[in-house]
Amino acid sequence: MHAVLKTPLAAPLVEGQAEALFGCGCFWGAEKGFWRLPGVVTTAVGYAGGDPPHPSYDQVCSGRTGHAEVVRVVWDTAVVDASDVFKLFWECHDPTQGNRQGNDRGSQYRSAIYANDPALLSLARASGAAYQEQLQAAGLGTITTEIAADRPFFYAEAYHQQYLAKPGSRPYCSAQPTGVRLGAFPAAAYRLGDAVWKQYDWSIAHCVLRSDNTPIQAS
Repeated sequence: MHAVLKTPLAAPLVEGQAEALFGCGCFWGAEKGFWRLPGVVTTAVGYAGGDPPHPSYDQVCSGRTGHAEVVRVVWDTAVVDASDVFKLFWECHDPTQGNRQGNDRGSQYRSAIYANDPALLSLARASGAAYQEQLQAAGLGTITTEIAADRPFFYAEAYHQQYLAKPGSRPYCSAQPTGVRLGAFPAAAYRLGDAVWKQYDWSIAHCVLRSDNTPIQAS
């Protein structure tokens, strides 16, 4: 069960739900950012994008498996739109850093979006194209995010799940948000307002670490 949301980590999707995998550097902080988003049903950390099935954390950390650290996010489509979820993804890390995020280096820390729904993949690419324009306008670099389908998800070890919500956890997050906010883009249908997005203050270093574990209320 999810340590914060109290929902099953591995429950299959039901009608009205959607899911995607997100690589944003170290999965500890990334998962917390997603589980706090209104409408998120459950999150789990794991590995995807490589070849060997069911890799261990040590194997992935070797950088030789091809897997990335990712967060599986399941959301209620009646509460939050996929464009809101992608907005959080692009804003919560720096998607231009290639095979690293902050001090964490290696292909396992690459930026990635994996989804099997063609509509989600199309929206991911549209949101990325819009964010690229905004990054360039801010004098920043080229997005290196891998966007792909058919990448099986393998759950990470139990101690990694909702790590930052557990007593005694090391308060660590490698993400380096650019501070650029994703605006409107083709097919965007944002449902969450400014009151939600103000809870994510990217001007504060590692703001995810400094925030409460409790999910943000939509209204």
